[in-house]
Formats: sequence, structure tokens, C-alpha cells
Amino acid sequence: MSTASLIVTLAAAAFVGFSAVSVFAHAKWVVEPITEYGVPRSWWPWLGTAKAAGAAGLVAGLFVPPIGVAAAIGLVLYFTGAVVTVARARSYGHLVFPVLYLAPVVASLVLL
Repeated sequence: MSTASLIVTLAAAAFVGFSAVSVFAHAKWVVEPITEYGVPRSWWPWLGTAKAAGAAGLVAGLFVPPIGVAAAIGLVLYFTGAVVTVARARSYGHLVFPVLYLAPVVASLVLL
């Protein structure tokens, strides 16, 4: 494993983990937009859990690479869905946010 892979993967895991905590904590800057996008409140715990599991999977993948690959693929699908959700809500100014989470996960996947 290269140093770049280690750094990018840990950064992606920290970034996604922070996003998961933000959902669990019902941070205002997360809750208001996803409410506007039409995401039901009942989905929030599941979305946070998916992010937390993905972040943990990225870290586990440093030791067991297939787990990291599976986690990265899951997170790519998750954040691609987030991009689609934001676009469908016609909140184009917010498209950058899921892309900012998607980019380090894709980079991690490429480097794994």
C-alpha cells in the first residue's frame, strides 16, 4: 500500500465519518437541505448508518483490501444517489456538496 493510498483513504473515511455524525446529530446545515430535497426523516438514521459503515469499511480496507473496495463502491453509489437527489430537487447550487464527499471516495477506490 502506498503512502498516497493511506492518506487519501484515511481522509475519505474521516470526511464521510464526519458526515455520518452530522446526520446523527441532526446538524442544522444537514437537516434543512435534506428536508428540502424531500428525504423522509425516517430515512435519516439509515443514511447515517450507511455513511458510518462506509467510513469504517474504508479504514478496515487498509488491513483487508476487499472490504475497502466494497466500502468504497458502496459509498460511490451512496453519493451518486445523493447527487441525483439534489439534482431532482433542482437545488443545483447544492450539487457541489455531495460531489465533495464523492471525490475522495473515488480517489480512495482508485488507489486501493
